[in-house]
Amino acid sequence: MANDPIHQFQIQKFFSLEIGGVDFGFTNSALFMAAAVTLISGFLILATSGRGLVPTRMQSIAELVYEFIAGTLRSITGSEGMRFFPFVFSLFAFVLICNLLGMFPYFFTVTSHIIVTFALAMLVISVVIVYGVIRNGVKFLKLFVPSVPPWLLPLLIPIEIISFVARPLSLSIRLFANMLAGHITLKVFAGFVVTLSTLGFVGISGAVLPFLLTVALTALEFLVAFLQAYVFATLTCIYINDALHPGH
Repeated sequence: MANDPIHQFQIQKFFSLEIGGVDFGFTNSALFMAAAVTLISGFLILATSGRGLVPTRMQSIAELVYEFIAGTLRSITGSEGMRFFPFVFSLFAFVLICNLLGMFPYFFTVTSHIIVTFALAMLVISVVIVYGVIRNGVKFLKLFVPSVPPWLLPLLIPIEIISFVARPLSLSIRLFANMLAGHITLKVFAGFVVTLSTLGFVGISGAVLPFLLTVALTALEFLVAFLQAYVFATLTCIYINDALHPGH
């Protein structure tokens, strides 16, 4: 079980709470999502409580992340898109912290479950559709009508619609697949190290290469954890820009 690369993704229920026939049991997934929200909230409260002209290290980190996300959002959507900053910042911080928490041994990786990433993706698409319709009305449908010769429209409009419908799938699968595959690979190489180290001197000698690969993969996974949060936030900004400016 210790070397089973799939066991780390299993949902474990701590207790059941049934209300109206619906089970509201508390699981390890819910625990780490709550832990991520608590860590983010606690860090931001502590970092911004002083608001000194000479920032502390925590305040500097908070301001750096703020400017990083604000700059990304502003460069894609313009100043008008800054009204969505709290939404994009929250998504980025939540995905990033959930990814990083999953890097600790015996912790749970929330973003390795497609139901979680799909829920986040559907939240993004729902916000885009609702705001796009409220702001633009029927003109929001221009999103599906590219600026091409009229005789190409019967071919391209269905493609644009399919592409839009596929957005939550691609957004959720990209994050889920990267976190799942990375953690499985890391677990497999770490399992090699543990297994070979029990075989004496020869096994320990053979475990050197898997150990080095495990260290390298761990560093790579930390990078992937950040990149996937950034990609998720960037694609969210792109989709929000479609709601602001639906014309091609």
